[in-house]
Amino acid sequence: MNIEKYNEIKSSLPDHVQLIAVSKFKPATDIQMLYDEGNRAFGENKAQEMKAKHEVLPKDIQWHFIGHLQTNKVKYIAPFVTLIHSIDSEALLQEVDKQAAKNDRVIPCLIQFHIAKEDTKFGFSLGECETMLQGEVFQNLHHVKICGVMGMATFTENMDQVRREFQKLHSIFNTLKEKYFPNNPDFKEISMGMTDDYPIAIEEGSTMIRIGSAIFGPRDYSQMLSPEI
Repeated sequence: MNIEKYNEIKSSLPDHVQLIAVSKFKPATDIQMLYDEGNRAFGENKAQEMKAKHEVLPKDIQWHFIGHLQTNKVKYIAPFVTLIHSIDSEALLQEVDKQAAKNDRVIPCLIQFHIAKEDTKFGFSLGECETMLQGEVFQNLHHVKICGVMGMATFTENMDQVRREFQKLHSIFNTLKEKYFPNNPDFKEISMGMTDDYPIAIEEGSTMIRIGSAIFGPRDYSQMLSPEI
């Protein structure tokens, strides 16, 4: 845990940029330490791990789900999740709407776009997203709120490529805002940028950066919780 680095990053951010501390695979004690420092927004990528941490940590924590979310895992986080960054299919959005209704909630969501050169990344293309937004299924979802977009750049040392990918996501955001959410003040978030590239992301319009290893240190994946069933 590097509290000094956390404070350094936090103090450098523009007022409109929120820091999401990515706490996946880290113990609740580490999260509590950063909570005591004043941080409230934490990012997780395993539903059951997030649920377990939510049960033992302060209830004013803002839990951000940032990983690939399987439809059968939505039920674990629906009662409390603050924002789902990674809506990458219409089926997932439908399930979030279903589970939100069961919990008498409207769950804020970001639409994830595939902007990287890597096939392993998830996300919509702009065309796929527009088809969904124009469709009848989307019009009948009443327990989700679309608040913006998310994307992950290619894992590369080529920062020019990373910048182009962030510019692409910002362009997608602008297109969606103009065509589908022109009068919706909730549609305002661009979640992009991690430990190695967040300064570029901020320059290209990010409103949320997801920082893990710079704050919590490298992860020991051998110590992670048991794989989810």
